[in-house]
Amino acid sequence: MKMDRRRFLVTTAATAVSLKSLAQTPAQPAAATLTLHPDKPGPTIPANFVGLSYETQQLSDPNFFSAANAGLVAQFRALAPNGVLRIGGNTSDVGWWKPTPTSKQPPLPAKVVIVPLRPDERPFQELAYAVTPEAIRNLRAFLDAAGWTCLYGINLGTSTPERAAEEAEFVAKTLGPKLEYFQLGNEPDIFYNRFRVKANWTAEVYLDEWLAAANGVRARVPNARFGLPDTSGNPQWSSTIADRLSSMKDRPEIAAISHHYYFTGPPSNPNATLDRLLHPNPKVQQTAETTRAAALKIGTKYRMTEGNTCYKGGKPGFSDVFGAALWAADYLLTLASLGYAGVNLHGGSGKAVADSLGGTLPGELLMPDPKAPHPRPFYTPIAEVDGKYVAEPVFYGMKFAQQFAGATLIPVDFNPGAINATAYAAKLPTGQVVVAIINKDETHDLHIDVPFYSTSAVLSAPSLTSTQASITEPTRFRETSTVPRGSAVLLPSVRE
Repeated sequence: MKMDRRRFLVTTAATAVSLKSLAQTPAQPAAATLTLHPDKPGPTIPANFVGLSYETQQLSDPNFFSAANAGLVAQFRALAPNGVLRIGGNTSDVGWWKPTPTSKQPPLPAKVVIVPLRPDERPFQELAYAVTPEAIRNLRAFLDAAGWTCLYGINLGTSTPERAAEEAEFVAKTLGPKLEYFQLGNEPDIFYNRFRVKANWTAEVYLDEWLAAANGVRARVPNARFGLPDTSGNPQWSSTIADRLSSMKDRPEIAAISHHYYFTGPPSNPNATLDRLLHPNPKVQQTAETTRAAALKIGTKYRMTEGNTCYKGGKPGFSDVFGAALWAADYLLTLASLGYAGVNLHGGSGKAVADSLGGTLPGELLMPDPKAPHPRPFYTPIAEVDGKYVAEPVFYGMKFAQQFAGATLIPVDFNPGAINATAYAAKLPTGQVVVAIINKDETHDLHIDVPFYSTSAVLSAPSLTSTQASITEPTRFRETSTVPRGSAVLLPSVRE
């Protein structure tokens, strides 16, 4: 390497590592700096931080989450050795428990209000489905084969406490240690879109219903743990609910305060562009602060249990391309640095996600040929294509972030100048320090010189709009000299 080239320099000291960089082009004159503060350790990322979210409707096919579904098991194992599968989504509030082959679908409770449909929706009553004991037994076998655990969603929107308790009892006995906790209801803050009268529906009313169901479950599963409120992203609900729960002497055991996050939506939203996606969204930090405060108030953890790039199934050319992989890597590491216990990005089969939206995937209207072969939903980390399970770009971004699982984050001060890049650092359980640099810039490479750090993994693709992605490992030790535009590198230290 020629010493007259402007480069990214790493120097080490007892309590800090500083990195300096200049972009290669004259248009980017400002040096970037990154300072690590190993003397001020941050959060430790749980080993099971990375997770996936699927619609409960997937259980209507007992063979989907089954040990016999070897292709899906293999993809789960490839993503993370011990992740967390979240079963929930909109369809969790229209499913019903079918304990015996002769059990009949129960009537809707009196509390349910039929809300007028939007033009692209089918009545939720037509989308109802059954969950059977066979599906739960197969789910346990799937979790055993994958090495994962489960957050299990139970119908709150169109069920009763008695039915919830009956299902929860069987699920708890069958999943055993594979069950992390129960989730009662999905996105209750917008139940008024389908199940409740908006004028009468508040966080307080929701909590009354939730407590009735949770206490019904506790009566049959005394050690039951719960996550709530699992809102669509309204952090104020978490505050209101935590205030009330904190004053209760005999409350259900709360395992996590949870919420969802989609960067934007629907697919037709003009804000759904890669440039916007790859720049920081202040809402992430704001929601984290409110959620953390609520969790601290009742002494529990907090988790992002459903989210992705674009709600309502994702957008073609946006949710299914390499730019979304860089977003996923950056988003997961951002939440880890903010103290989250885990992240579940949503996906699954096209039918299940379409049914969760009333029967359609709006993103199909943006395709030149909606009938053309294409992974659906567009944002899914794992797609089923021609009978095989395929890792999509978002999967690779998640897998990149997974390399930090179990590590203790090291705070960083990072100023990349005019280049759109982020950096994270952590100390692995082995004591080794690792640095991740994510260059989200579409036009500028980041030239670097990192003595005593080697490149162990590179997340890359031909372009931000490529539908392909890969994580490659060098065949021999080499110090990194460039983080190319639209790529990410993982740099473990090679000496203390």
